[in-house]
Amino acid sequence: MKIGKTLFAVSVAAALQICANIGFADPDQAYLDVENRLDGLFLDLQQGDRENWQPAETEIIAIWHDTGSAAMDFLFERGMQALENGDYIKAIEHLSALIDHAPGFAEAWNARAKVYFRMHRFGQSMADIRQTLIHNPRHFWSLNGLGILYEELGNPKAALAAYSAAQAIHPHIQDVNEAIIRLQTELEGFVL
Repeated sequence: MKIGKTLFAVSVAAALQICANIGFADPDQAYLDVENRLDGLFLDLQQGDRENWQPAETEIIAIWHDTGSAAMDFLFERGMQALENGDYIKAIEHLSALIDHAPGFAEAWNARAKVYFRMHRFGQSMADIRQTLIHNPRHFWSLNGLGILYEELGNPKAALAAYSAAQAIHPHIQDVNEAIIRLQTELEGFVL
């Protein structure tokens, strides 16, 4: 029994050394590196003027779209293609499969929320937006979608709150800024 434990320990040590030699990073460190990069990009987004905030947004979205797996990338791409083609049933199938395999991947929830919204299945869209925000609280596009959804449901106060949350994260989304002004005016009782 002692020989078996020793062989196991040697095997684990050898496997760890091989992983270190071929460049497998510590997954916790990789996660922290991505989070630190995102923190910097969100700061750039906050501080950027009208001319230079787009590169930060583009990189944030690229990070959000990275599943970390070729198989998951395939499901995500197929789901997004089906969404773009208006094949909502196929989009739901692909995105639901992706969510089953990678439930922490916020972008799959966000994409499926869009599909449900376009199908006028607002309750399911709201549930998926909630999941998106659980996994990625800084998802400004999901907050924007929540504002649109609340407007569709006739709740301007909740829509204003959602748009304001999106604006606090990303102050350069023109549609969000315009919606905030429109809803503030509406809620104050002033009609232009």
